[in-house]
Amino acid sequence: MNEDYYEILGVSRDASADEIKKAYRKLSRKYHPDIAGVEHEETFKKISVAYDTLSNSQKRQAYDMGGSANSGFGGMGGFGGFGDLFETFFSAAGAGSGPVPRGRRGQDILTALEVNLETIAFGSREEVTINTAVRCPTCDGSCAKPGTSPRTCSACNGAGTVRQVQRSLLGEIMTQAACSACGGYGTIIPDPCEECNGEGRVHSKRTIAVDVPAGIEHGTRIRMSGQGEAGPGGGGYGDLYIEIREKPHPVFRRQGDDLVADLYVPMTSAALGTTISLETLDGAHDIEIQPGTQPGQEVKVEGLGVGRVHRRGRGDLRVRVNVEVPTGLTSAQRELMEQFAKMRGEETVEAKTGSTQQGFFSNLKEKFTK
Repeated sequence: MNEDYYEILGVSRDASADEIKKAYRKLSRKYHPDIAGVEHEETFKKISVAYDTLSNSQKRQAYDMGGSANSGFGGMGGFGGFGDLFETFFSAAGAGSGPVPRGRRGQDILTALEVNLETIAFGSREEVTINTAVRCPTCDGSCAKPGTSPRTCSACNGAGTVRQVQRSLLGEIMTQAACSACGGYGTIIPDPCEECNGEGRVHSKRTIAVDVPAGIEHGTRIRMSGQGEAGPGGGGYGDLYIEIREKPHPVFRRQGDDLVADLYVPMTSAALGTTISLETLDGAHDIEIQPGTQPGQEVKVEGLGVGRVHRRGRGDLRVRVNVEVPTGLTSAQRELMEQFAKMRGEETVEAKTGSTQQGFFSNLKEKFTK
């Protein structure tokens, strides 16, 4: 009578693949001959056969239908058709390359760093805090309890693979597959590190200093090699990517290397000229408003913009003048404004066209009247 593989692994017949895998890992640690002794070798073999069958969806289906996952052609139970045949050949050809390294490189990490305009203009050293996997400080990534070390797997003798005989349409075929006892690593860890549970890494917060260069653009990513996630089994660290996000400034807008600000001045100041103190990123600076300044006219102050990334110096500060037209005039103010308009001959205003438009129609009229 065949063994009940579900009973051997201690799982229900509707157990998921993850539940079967967890049950196998628990039992393999308990009954592996290198841990429990050679007297449990037969028990361990039964556990391995049960896992090998139930972890393969096609073998499990054949087993559940009452066939043997490793035999004959009844219902193609042990051989799921020509697809399995090709899979068998390819797995045999690809195996035998040696044990799989336990350590793997960690994943890359992407995080965002919000910076203000001052940091963009002058550059700065900032800090970012990430919650990620770091190498276990207790076992230093070896996965083994301090004072112990991994042992060579007796099931595969450290090869990481085992040979299996499968029956196919072409007869018996010798194949190689990853050792289910050690997972293909060639070694087992009888005493896993308690802090990292044998993974070689733990989760922790890390604070990393990053140099933000002057003039960096919004959305630019800074790459920091080897500052990402620690890999399992003592594997190397991934990279850290820091995406720069610029906070809006209440006064200035950035246009390339220049800074632009809107300055509102009374109509009289625009007409007569004045000096206005503006608080810039470099401190207070006097802005000269020339007499007769028109709405939308810009006053440029060189060297008070944003630092340049690939060349020396800084951009400029461009102050855009907005002339405020007075509203809600008193009767006395209105009388004065009327007198001023009369003195300038501006009681009535005619529409004025642009010089380019006027010249175009004048030239057109001359051509037709010749």
